[in-house]
Amino acid sequence: MEQSGSGQRAARPFSGSMRHHLEAWGLRSLFQLSRMLPASSASRLGGALARHLGPFLPSSRIADLNLQRAFPKLGAWERQNIIRGCWKNLGCTLAELPHLPDLPSSPATGPGWRVLNDHILHQARRSGRPVIFFSGHLGNWELMPLIVARYGLGFSPFYRAPNNRHVDHLLRQMRQKIAGVPTSFFPKGRQGARDAVRHLSNGGHLGVLGDQKMNDGIEASLFGHPTMTAPAAAALALRFKALIVTGHVWREGPARLVLDVASCLDPQDVSPAPRQEMIHQLTQTLNDELERWITERPENWLWLHRRWEKTFYQNKKK
Repeated sequence: MEQSGSGQRAARPFSGSMRHHLEAWGLRSLFQLSRMLPASSASRLGGALARHLGPFLPSSRIADLNLQRAFPKLGAWERQNIIRGCWKNLGCTLAELPHLPDLPSSPATGPGWRVLNDHILHQARRSGRPVIFFSGHLGNWELMPLIVARYGLGFSPFYRAPNNRHVDHLLRQMRQKIAGVPTSFFPKGRQGARDAVRHLSNGGHLGVLGDQKMNDGIEASLFGHPTMTAPAAAALALRFKALIVTGHVWREGPARLVLDVASCLDPQDVSPAPRQEMIHQLTQTLNDELERWITERPENWLWLHRRWEKTFYQNKKK
């Protein structure tokens, strides 16, 4: 090994491959531990750990900046309380993943799930048209594929693939088990988009979590501020005459979850205009729904990612 100029042995960088293996091992161990506990206990434990540890992580600073922009009238204590709730929800979500396939529907008490406005799902299935499900990282967002599959509307999702391919493989295995039906996964990017187009053209259904910033997207408003937004749901719906079913998951308690189906948007109802204007109109409608969901239960959303332009976060550091 080469020596440094000071005569000290040069520090060996931590192997990326080794780090990735350790990350995957840690996630797999978390799932195994969670599986050993009852669903409600796992949810409580995951939520408690994340609620106490998460606020000390750097991404909590991003969350605080996002809250200042979305809700400028909130005080520091109120923002911190929402951030703790955000971390708690994330911890609950991770700990619940191994239990989702076994959760009962509409239990009187305890762990399980129920659906509000499920007539919209029946309506979408009877239409015989392709369906694009639009949601965001709210509540336990991983539950939505399982529920809609029970209504005969199993979908394949767009997703942001982790940099760690071992973690990616582990999460895709878990999500496949949760969905309970054969599912394709379309990573964000050109190849994923091409595969999604082929999937819709063959009569398949698609899932989109449309609440993250997309640098090469289109500008739409969120909480009164312009932000780059993925237009995929709107563009594909217009191209394939697909219905857009919107909804999100919120939690009533530990491993007790609700899918709130909000609307069924028909792109054929959009006022005729140049295609790009129609895409923008539909995308803004989806952002407006997302904003309403977040406002109703702000601790339910994943505030930890940079949703607005880079300069907003850079300027706040100065």
